[in-house]
Amino acid sequence: MRVLHVISSLAPALGGPSKACIEMARAVAARGHTVEVYTTDFGLEGRVPADGAPVADGAAAVRYFPAQWPRAFKPSWPLYTALARDLPRADVVHLHSLYLFHDWAAGRFCRRANIPYILRPHGTLDPYIWRRHRARKQVMEWAFQNQVLRHAAALHYTTEEEMHLAAPYARGAPGVVVPLGIELGEYDSLPPPERFVARYPETRGKRIVLFLSRLHEKKGLDILATAFARIARKFPDVHLVLAGPDDGMGAQVDQWLRNAGVAGKATRTGMLEGEDKNAALAAASVFVLPSYSENFGIAVLEAMAAGVPVAISDQVNLWREVERGGAGLVSPCDADAFTGLLERLLGDPATARGMGEAGRRVAREKFSWPRIASALESLYADVAARRSIK
Repeated sequence: MRVLHVISSLAPALGGPSKACIEMARAVAARGHTVEVYTTDFGLEGRVPADGAPVADGAAAVRYFPAQWPRAFKPSWPLYTALARDLPRADVVHLHSLYLFHDWAAGRFCRRANIPYILRPHGTLDPYIWRRHRARKQVMEWAFQNQVLRHAAALHYTTEEEMHLAAPYARGAPGVVVPLGIELGEYDSLPPPERFVARYPETRGKRIVLFLSRLHEKKGLDILATAFARIARKFPDVHLVLAGPDDGMGAQVDQWLRNAGVAGKATRTGMLEGEDKNAALAAASVFVLPSYSENFGIAVLEAMAAGVPVAISDQVNLWREVERGGAGLVSPCDADAFTGLLERLLGDPATARGMGEAGRRVAREKFSWPRIASALESLYADVAARRSIK
């Protein structure tokens, strides 16, 4: 099969969607299919060739096109031209995200050429996200987004929870659940914790509570700051590490921690990648993500694969898998409840270690990329067959 992914950007700073797109492209290409990713250079300006030439990424190929103004919509007319030329050769198209230029353009050309497409909403149909900026979104829904949803061969959800939450806003498009995967080999041999401690010596001898995500308002940082301030009084050896790019909440979370008198027990590292990220996971005692909305939670899965017990909210759509697998603890988006999770994990290290090992097993049994690639391959074949029937 020829599979074409279309996404607005592959910049790592944009979080899980970029990572998920390229990894699913690699995984399916490794099964012998021709897989390409068409995207823009948004967030990668000067680091990738934005001339549309194919760039090998594993067994897949990526073509970058220049992002243009207005930046929020991530338009690229060179991308539009390339899609008009190349998209009709695909057997199936996989679109990532809603309300953006590439979604409008690729949806349009798919309908023109009768190419079936799968649309991955990335959590934008979660009620919490769907309600935000509603007036602006309504304009785009009227202009193109509702039509793109209605004509999708399938909406690709990554958890049952996401599909359930999205149902009122899916415009009748059929849904299918295929989770994201993880490159398990990255976690078979983690760097020594000392690598992280040497870089951040204030963490030496401390039990690290690790937040590994964008500093964004939806991530529950207000809950985390309150809960951490409380447990820091009970467990003097804890240290909070906030590892992720500042997406508008850095100054605010700093202020919350200062007001609570625990700023000296917290470190902001900025975004960590590769071995630096893995060293942080190796050094962590607990992983935390008290989000108000989280489509999947790839960082949760990374922590599980690294054997770190997790404390998350029940708005992280992976929460059922965490709870069923015994990989950590789950609470509502409430500072009192989240404080309780941290107290239990930090107060009972043996139980926490057991949860970490359980998380490692769950990650390997259910979320390996070869397993997920097989499910995607079946989905693509089913969708492509519907076109031939027509």
